[in-house]
Amino acid sequence: QVQPVESGGGLVQAGESLRLSCGLSESIVEKMAAGWYRQPPGKQRELVAVISRGGNTNYADSVRGRFTISIDDVKNLVYLDVNSLNPEDTAVYYCTTGRVIGASYYPDSGWGQGTQVTVSS
Repeated sequence: QVQPVESGGGLVQAGESLRLSCGLSESIVEKMAAGWYRQPPGKQRELVAVISRGGNTNYADSVRGRFTISIDDVKNLVYLDVNSLNPEDTAVYYCTTGRVIGASYYPDSGWGQGTQVTVSS
């Protein structure tokens, strides 16, 4: 099972940006899709961004227009560029590989430790 390793989080001010990175233990070229989740303090984990092998992307309403998911096949990394951060974006961010079936994303990798993003007002 693919084991992701997330990095790039940190403590930032509202309005600032970060680039989150996700390294994978297997080649991403063979994966059908990848996604980023986040888990705010005291809340359930939520899916925020998905990218399929064809390049199609989809975002949660709360992050659309501010977050961008991308894949670097050469470096075997999945990125999440997070811009215009606000305190509501504070969460642990996780990436996965998976499949898109219809309008739904199904992760099929393990879960990493995540990377903490904390946004102060």
